[in-house]
Amino acid sequence: MTDVIIVGAGPAGISAALYTRRANLETLIISNNTSALLKTEKIENYYGFPQAIGGSELSIRGIDGAKRIGVEFVDGEVVSLGFDGNFIVNAGNNKYKSRALLLATGSRRIAPRIDGIKEFEGKGISYCAVCDAFFFRKKSVAVLGSGEYALHEAEVLLNVADSVTVLTNGEEPSANFPENVILKTDKIQSFKGNIKIEKVVFDSGEDLSIDGIFVAYGVAGTAALAKKLGAVTDESIIRVNENMQTTIKGLYAAGDCTGGLLQISKAVYEGAKAGTEIIKYIRNKKGEL
Repeated sequence: MTDVIIVGAGPAGISAALYTRRANLETLIISNNTSALLKTEKIENYYGFPQAIGGSELSIRGIDGAKRIGVEFVDGEVVSLGFDGNFIVNAGNNKYKSRALLLATGSRRIAPRIDGIKEFEGKGISYCAVCDAFFFRKKSVAVLGSGEYALHEAEVLLNVADSVTVLTNGEEPSANFPENVILKTDKIQSFKGNIKIEKVVFDSGEDLSIDGIFVAYGVAGTAALAKKLGAVTDESIIRVNENMQTTIKGLYAAGDCTGGLLQISKAVYEGAKAGTEIIKYIRNKKGEL
């Protein structure tokens, strides 16, 4: 058990950690090194840097500063969240618990471009197996994805569905799927149906009858993780108040995942705000105030 877990080691997550750790809170950051900052070649509009700085260098400086004051880091891909009075974070085969949780993994900048995916959202296409698996009892379902996130969703669905097929959409699987999961690597052309989704059509002309599809493309997006706890989201954006708190008490979000200006300066501010609010929340929870 730790005081606060921060998912994401970008500007928002690091900024929050600097505050929570200096307030003597045990702070753990879980990250899989996918911050958009790492893909930025040059930054020329950030306060305090008269010359351009590379995104990777700025990222390393931030992480080193957090490590220096005692922030703990774990490499891992977060695939699901839970709550039992405290927050439960599942990353691969490891499970972590905390009193407060900050989601700061940025925003998903890629999504599968498949005809019908938007049309059937909420009509057979879901983004949360934990949330919606119940509605597909004894039915044939599929998971769209090829990695650890897709594996986690498939394992959830195996407990309730009649059959589970993983659709990699032409990608090679990067996770070890169990034998009772059907693996389909063909490129997808479209999703078809009338009122609800009914089948997957592949580029080969072959089709697959299906009752539901769970999108687990790439890694778990921040909004998808928040939804698993029941937090209110607007598509890929997590809804927060002025204190960076979601609709779930103790659950905060900061950075690109909250929408608005996708800039480092905005992420740093929101991280700092979230950090200071988390300090108040945990002290109240511990009965220190």
